[in-house]
Amino acid sequence: MSVAIVQIDNVSKQYKGAQQPAVSHLTLDIPKGSVFGLLGPNGAGKSTLVMLLCGLLKPDEGTIQVMDLKVGENSAAIREKIGVAPQEIALFPTLTAQENLFYFGRMYGLQTDVLKKRIDEYVNTFGLQDKMHKRVQTFSGGMKRRLNLIAALLHDPSLIILDEPTAGVDVQSRNMILEFLLTLKSKGVTILYSSHFLEEAERICTHLAIVDEGKLLVTGTPQILMGENPDCKNLEELFLKRTGKTMRD
Repeated sequence: MSVAIVQIDNVSKQYKGAQQPAVSHLTLDIPKGSVFGLLGPNGAGKSTLVMLLCGLLKPDEGTIQVMDLKVGENSAAIREKIGVAPQEIALFPTLTAQENLFYFGRMYGLQTDVLKKRIDEYVNTFGLQDKMHKRVQTFSGGMKRRLNLIAALLHDPSLIILDEPTAGVDVQSRNMILEFLLTLKSKGVTILYSSHFLEEAERICTHLAIVDEGKLLVTGTPQILMGENPDCKNLEELFLKRTGKTMRD
């Protein structure tokens, strides 16, 4: 039986003024070493759940544990062990790429020699070595996404939380990011991958959860889920079967 690196137990969150919860009585385990796809249409509650995991929001009820540490009570210890690349680019646009990475590395407490080595390794991997002295505001969407991911990886986290990591990027950048995530997985890093790109999830995820209206609809490995739904030819058909075909805003 897989060991859970994240345990979400009966968690609910409703924003002030909202008519219904963004997350409603959701229980979910994320296995250690998995690439876990958190899938759902717009407004399903994915980003809220990610913010709850990171301790940026407090649940109205329920508990979340990350590596056996309770979120809300051990925030500093958890931040040392996780890396987060949010949907909104979390970089300083007027600073250069190098200045951004040094800032985040220092924030994680990395020594200069270790930080320089990791920056060199990652910028070469992601093809940004010639862009390090350019301001981030001049970068394309794909370049910003790659730099955003590097910033989340500098402190060598055991769990990476990615919220729409390939949104707005070109095909080449998307392929590079996905291939790199598979490399991380092979090294034992756990990846929580929140997205609505189903073909990407089908390509890299070892486990999946489909959520809608803040509720968990289904979870399991792709093989098990497809086996339980023989009328569905692929993940997209399963997604539509569970969430419906109504347009979302």
